[in-house]
Order: sequence, then C-alpha cells, then structure tokens
Amino acid sequence: MTVVPLQLPRRLLEFTLDGEPTRVPEGSTILDACRAAGKDIPTLCEGDTLTPKNACRVCVVEVEGARTLAPACSRRAEAGMKVSTDSERARTSRKVVLELLASSTDLSTTPRAAEWIKEYEAKPDRFGPDAARVNETPKIDNDLYVRDLDKCILCYKCVDACGDQWQNTFAISVAGRGFDARISTEHAVALPESACVYCGNCIEVCPTGALSFKSEFDMREAGTWDESAQTETTTICAYCGVGCNLTLHVQENEIVKVTSPHDNPVTHGNLCIKGRFGYQHAQQRG
Repeated sequence: MTVVPLQLPRRLLEFTLDGEPTRVPEGSTILDACRAAGKDIPTLCEGDTLTPKNACRVCVVEVEGARTLAPACSRRAEAGMKVSTDSERARTSRKVVLELLASSTDLSTTPRAAEWIKEYEAKPDRFGPDAARVNETPKIDNDLYVRDLDKCILCYKCVDACGDQWQNTFAISVAGRGFDARISTEHAVALPESACVYCGNCIEVCPTGALSFKSEFDMREAGTWDESAQTETTTICAYCGVGCNLTLHVQENEIVKVTSPHDNPVTHGNLCIKGRFGYQHAQQRG
C-alpha cells in the first residue's frame, strides 16, 4: 500500500475553462485542472515526477488576452483567467507539432501517439519522402538497456532524471545544436565507459521508448512483446533496507521489466541498479 503524505490545505481559485467555471487549489497547473475536469489533453514531455520543460508544446491551450499559446503542463491557473483547450488555434498547433515530430522521429512505441495523430488529423507524410529524419541505429553497448535515438523527441526528461532533479549523476546531456542535437554521454563514449550508474531512471521517464530495457527491445525485435498479456505485481525490493516499491511486469511467467510507482513518497518512481535490473538474477533457473 502506498502512503500519501498529507499536505497543507490550499486556497481555491476560480477561473473559466472552456466556458465553464472551474475551481482548483492554488498552485495547480492548467493541465491539473483539465485532468480534474476529465479533459484529455495530449502530453509528451510532461512528467508527474519532473519539473515541466515545455519542450514538446503538444499540450498548448489558448488563454484569453495572451499573445502566444500557453503550455498547459507548466502554466499555473490564475483567478479570473479564461482558457480554451479546444480552440481552432490550439488544435492547429497540436496538429503541426505532431506532424513535425512524427515526420522526423519514430513514434511507433509512443503511447497514444497514433490516437492523437488521428484525432488531430495530422499528416506527417505531407512533408514527403525526403523529409529529414534522425535515422540512427539503436545503440546496444550493454546488457541492461538500449538507446534508440530514432525515437527521441528531445524532451530532456532523461537528462533531468539523470541530473539535478533525481539521480545527480549527470551521465547524459544534450550535445549538438538544431537538427543535429542528440542526447549523448560525455564525448559520446559508450555507456559502460561513461558516468552512468545504470539506475534506469531515464528509462522510467522516457515517453517514447527511445530508452528501453534490453529485454523489451529484444522482445519487440522478435515480435513477442505483448503488453496486453502482461501482469503487474507491486512488491518491495529486498536488496537493502530502504524498502523501495517495485512493480514487476510479467509476461509468460518471466519478469520483462521493473518500474516503480510514481506516487511512492520515498522513491517517486526512482530506483537503483539493483531494484531496476536485479530481477535478472531473481529469475535465473538451473
């Protein structure tokens, strides 16, 4: 059972969301208000355990009186503001963002990407076969996880999780500029030669599958990865006395990956190498 710590009560503020009066606790974002109201706003770079980076711009909404569209994931709700989440301007912006992302990167393993592309009638193919793409071969330089930069949308979530927001390892960062920008280790060395400690917290926050467990990558390549056939069991890591929660993803009686509940007040979805990848020892047979 996850224990949720009590928080100080917050003052409620009222604003208008799609023509309806809405009340949310002070400090809430527009995205928080949308989710509370049951509105489905697409998000990619937003993460519930990280500070918003405003990188993907797919969650933008229209705020009356504002010159530009506002990212719902980071813009805090203000008393009296009037927000439109489904205006023609907001929908057109989301459509263009989805078209640009899908035309340059592989979104095949991004949850709900295909659904959003259809909903917003985005046409990534309209840029033609000569549209620039990342076109990089997956980097497989260790037995634990794979970096497939062809699926990377440069949302910076992995960099933040590796850096000062969680792990403080700073093994990866953004290298290059413009279309040549890539998530890279220092001097682009192989992962085993970098400062990486293999906590896998970058995998936990990656929204597109650009970073994935080696087990998941291999199963997808073999065509055997089937999330609908997987079960999830949350347990406690026994490698030390911290007691981190682990969620074991099991397919055909084999643990295929390990995550951690983001609402856990201790780990917030983060683990160490033993918690994240120690399952390989736990299910060794013979």
